[in-house]
Amino acid sequence: MNASLDRENSKKEQKLNKMKRVAFLFFGTAVLLFGVAVFYNIGILKAFSEAAMVGGIADWFAVVALFRHPLGIPIWHTAIIPAKKDEIGENLGNFVSDEFLTREKLEVKIEQFNVAVKASDWLMEEKNANLAANLIAENVIPGVLKTIDDEQVKHFVQTQFSDKLSKLNFAEWIALGLDSLTKSKKQEELVTNVIKTLIVELHNNKHLIEEKVKSSTPFLSFGLVDKKIAEGVFNGLYDFLEQASHEDSTIRKKINDYVMDFITELKESPEMQQKVNDLVLGFANKKEVQDYISGIWLEIKTAIAHDLAQKEESSIKKSIANMIQGFGKGIQADQLMMDKINNFVKNDLLSVLINNKKMIGDLISSTVKGWDTDEVSKKLELEIGSDLQYIRINGTLVGGLVGLLIYAAEGLLHSFIL
Repeated sequence: MNASLDRENSKKEQKLNKMKRVAFLFFGTAVLLFGVAVFYNIGILKAFSEAAMVGGIADWFAVVALFRHPLGIPIWHTAIIPAKKDEIGENLGNFVSDEFLTREKLEVKIEQFNVAVKASDWLMEEKNANLAANLIAENVIPGVLKTIDDEQVKHFVQTQFSDKLSKLNFAEWIALGLDSLTKSKKQEELVTNVIKTLIVELHNNKHLIEEKVKSSTPFLSFGLVDKKIAEGVFNGLYDFLEQASHEDSTIRKKINDYVMDFITELKESPEMQQKVNDLVLGFANKKEVQDYISGIWLEIKTAIAHDLAQKEESSIKKSIANMIQGFGKGIQADQLMMDKINNFVKNDLLSVLINNKKMIGDLISSTVKGWDTDEVSKKLELEIGSDLQYIRINGTLVGGLVGLLIYAAEGLLHSFIL
């Protein structure tokens, strides 16, 4: 921002110096012509150059006297702007508040400007959306992350998590889930798949049954009994699971009845509901779970910082830019929203400006009064100084023409007298 302002001021200063040289060139030409006129005794040229020099010097004095003392000499009524700085600031503040900040004038300008259209057009421009996204991603987000206390956030997350969980009826949720499962016949598929999985795992772990039986039978059996027992246990389990895998089996009907009874109990029994809720809350309040939940914030913070470090490739920055463009398009597509924005600016925002116009005027006045006198002169000279050099140029030319008129009038007067 400062670099851009410095470049702009540098351009203005170059333009001012250029116009000063041009004005001085006109004056120097007048001086040169005067020398020629005197040397060759050319009356008309002498009249022109004399008046041109007087006009050039007079207007140089007038222009310089606005900003400083000419030649550093404190002549009366010079350095007008530095001397009148406070008065200029007061008048400028009053002018803005009394003449510019009026409802009638501002309403007309606002209606002509159409804030909603202009704002949405600006937001829809890719370069503008990227500019705003860069500002948010490079300044706003890192600033917010730095000001946030991590311990406070972790405590807040833990507290909110526990508080929200305590207000939920998990038993009711589970009951609704199971009820929906039974009505959609998904329960039968789920139970069948679970049983088939158990059958496969039973086959894969048959040796574990044999080892367990062997370790539990008396040593004097010499392995004859334990093998028979293991086979019996395995076959019994297998037959049970095989029978349960069929939907029309008695075992499946008992499983279904148990599930329905459990659903009913979850819905109607306060004791069961309390047990389920206590079980969930007890798990949620374990230190390991709480540490994991509070660690989510640090993971999010680290992920954000890592993404923003990608600069132009940052997905957050791209998302913000896309969101800004989308917001601009959304405004233009919604006439009601555009009307609301324009009415807000016209009514609410305008009322704020009108009600505080005295404060705005005082702010302008105090700001100008706070400027250094030399700084005020330099600022104003950079802004209007190059145009004021035309006064010097015109003064030289007009002075010369007036000199010619006087010379002609003098000659005409002499001709009538003689």
